[in-house]
Amino acid sequence: MPKDLIIVESPAKVKTISKFLGKDYIVDASVGHVRDLPTRDLGVDEENDFAPQYEVIKGKEDVVKRLKAAAKKAQTVFLAPDPDREGEAIAWHVAELIRPVNDNIRRIQFNEITAKAVKNALEEAQELNEDLFDSQQARRILDRLVGYKISPILWKNVKRGISAGRVQSVALKILVEREKERRAFRPDEYWPFKVLLAGENPPPFWMDLHKLEEKAVKPGVNHISNGEDAAALHEALENGEFVVDSVQEKQRKRSPLPPYITSTLQQDANRRMGYSAKRTMSVAQRLYEGVELGKQGTTALITYMRTDSVRIAKDAQQAAKKLILDKFGGDYYPSKTRNFKTKGGAQDAHEAIRPVDVSITPEDIKSYLPSEQYKLYRLIWQRFVASQMAPATFWDTTVLVKAPRTQWRAKGERLLFPGFLAAMDKAKSDGDTELPKLAEGEVLQLNELKKEQKFTQPPPRYSEASLVKTLEELGIGRPSTYAAIISTLLDREYARQEEKRFIPTELGFTVSDQLSEHFQALMDVGFTAQMENLLDDVAAGNQDWVRLLNDFGGDFYPTLDKARTEMARSQQVTDIVCENCGKPMAIKFGKTGEFLGCTGFPSCRTIKNFTRDEQGNIQVLEREKPEETGVKCEKCGRPMAIKQSRRGEFLGCTGYPDCKSIVNFERDENGKIKVIESEKPKVVGTCPECGGELLLKKARTGSRFIACSNYPDCTFAQPFSTGVACPKEGCEGELVEKSSRRGKLFYSCSTYPKCDYAVWNWPIAEACPKCEHPILTRKTTKDKGEHIACPKKGCGYTRPIEDKEEDES
Repeated sequence: MPKDLIIVESPAKVKTISKFLGKDYIVDASVGHVRDLPTRDLGVDEENDFAPQYEVIKGKEDVVKRLKAAAKKAQTVFLAPDPDREGEAIAWHVAELIRPVNDNIRRIQFNEITAKAVKNALEEAQELNEDLFDSQQARRILDRLVGYKISPILWKNVKRGISAGRVQSVALKILVEREKERRAFRPDEYWPFKVLLAGENPPPFWMDLHKLEEKAVKPGVNHISNGEDAAALHEALENGEFVVDSVQEKQRKRSPLPPYITSTLQQDANRRMGYSAKRTMSVAQRLYEGVELGKQGTTALITYMRTDSVRIAKDAQQAAKKLILDKFGGDYYPSKTRNFKTKGGAQDAHEAIRPVDVSITPEDIKSYLPSEQYKLYRLIWQRFVASQMAPATFWDTTVLVKAPRTQWRAKGERLLFPGFLAAMDKAKSDGDTELPKLAEGEVLQLNELKKEQKFTQPPPRYSEASLVKTLEELGIGRPSTYAAIISTLLDREYARQEEKRFIPTELGFTVSDQLSEHFQALMDVGFTAQMENLLDDVAAGNQDWVRLLNDFGGDFYPTLDKARTEMARSQQVTDIVCENCGKPMAIKFGKTGEFLGCTGFPSCRTIKNFTRDEQGNIQVLEREKPEETGVKCEKCGRPMAIKQSRRGEFLGCTGYPDCKSIVNFERDENGKIKVIESEKPKVVGTCPECGGELLLKKARTGSRFIACSNYPDCTFAQPFSTGVACPKEGCEGELVEKSSRRGKLFYSCSTYPKCDYAVWNWPIAEACPKCEHPILTRKTTKDKGEHIACPKKGCGYTRPIEDKEEDES
């Protein structure tokens, strides 16, 4: 009898799910998306209801072939990618590809990877959700239209190769506007006061200035703004009397926060552990899909981590109740079960992020998990358990004291009952302070009086936590997109991070300003948030996706046509004068970033590096005098200087660009520079183009290649072949040696990009005796040393290297 096929999104889930499903099921993975819009074309028919033109993603051909073969043999195909828009899109595309061989297709979803959840999902299998797919499809097409239509305009007027994005451009604008606020900010002087007072009962306590002349004191609003006024008040207070005006005491309860949603998890992981949003989601993904826990095997630890709902399943609440009663006692459980209200507009399809099994405490599994997984699981576990516990109780004391022209305030806080704080390793609240017993009318002794000159600070730059919080509050993007938005801004060099704060680059400023001027609606926060709501309406079946795109295009296309003619070449001319020709210098963008270039280019090629101060003023950076190397260029006799590239330091001729000679070097124990003599290339044949000698050379990144000795007159070159045929079916290429930008060797098909097969280890022309894969590889690991291994995922075949194999390769 045919088995049922379950197709999940990630290979990691295959192992987790296979553990608790019977032999009647085969589990396979799509390894993410299998189809998308083409990479080099728009792929959208704008004249025919924006019909998308999908194609199999390059490199996914084998995955599609495998899934089709498995579907053909299966009775029912259950599509089980992640339970969100992207997951629905993956399921939809897989269904379209396998439908010709098996149309018995059902969609299943589960919020946690447990036997119960998966089996329940199989029993409640449904049809694919066309509305949810349409929502993702509309989002994808919108992003494609914006990127493909606007980017060429930016290439022409700002810098080639850059791009615009529908959502990340608005996020960039948020960073740029904050930086402009900081540059426009002018600090105000203020003088805060503190006093150390003592009453009849110890201990002495500090108080802050609360009111001056009956008005609340706040920096920038009502404050002492100069040293003369501060000195006058200081003198009056030293000679004045401090009398207790009032003492207020009351009991206060503090309730726990709801369990995590995507945004709050990203914010807390950033604040507490310094994790980026991308890193947090990557670690959470592994906890969701399953990790190895010794004898327990592969176990999923948390529920689905892309959610904006704080809802908790009743089973999970009951499990939390049992743990709280057993671990902490009856006083730590509230009078009734806690439920939290999800904010309006959130998608309530999934639960909050919580442990799958709350009885698995962080300490139980600490020895099995890498540090980052343990820390994130502990964060999630503590927040969830705390959310179901009794409130913490405090005794608050607020004391007001009168003195000449002023009123002073101190707050005391004493923890009476820890409640939920017990689950969060907090014995007392942050900033816990206790005040002595005081009585109204009591005269206090002045022990110390402090005043300090300070200046108001500009609004802080955004951290990842504060940016995610702002995006969420403004309705920009969705939980699943925050990490990608931030990564895009950094990858495109529109912003950089210093001390974990975002600073927009000159390129970011220019792109944001150009887009804000010529695409006002697209860069409007309210418009972008409204578009997210409309996409949610499509997912809910309340909005037609084609109509949404037509409405968007009604404003977008005319604006686009106008921008093509009106957007001017960006050239920020500065007041810096070129020292060589006297013309003003302008900010320009190159491969390595922004620089000052003479407006007299190409007649004058003067360039300078620069930075900006806090007010945005340009500061020219003087070039450091090159280090004396004592090495002369063997080609032209000029001195060689130490230069820097992405791959490290090298010696380059100071006669550049007339002389482009470079050599590698090292330093001896005394720091003296020593040129590394390159090995004489080995002759390996005759050039088929000019008859010269073919030499075996090595690229700067480490891989070998073959080139003609008559270069540059003859440019014949070819990669170094391993002599092993490409194992991909139907391919006639062979595996050749290549190296990555960082210098790591790998072996790829000579017909690339037609065939993209590649392996990291030296290939051997021998079929695997276990899975019959056409090649094996020579591999080195810490535990096994050098050995022979099959490169096919999931095979696991290895054997020691025999003596006869030692001389191969």
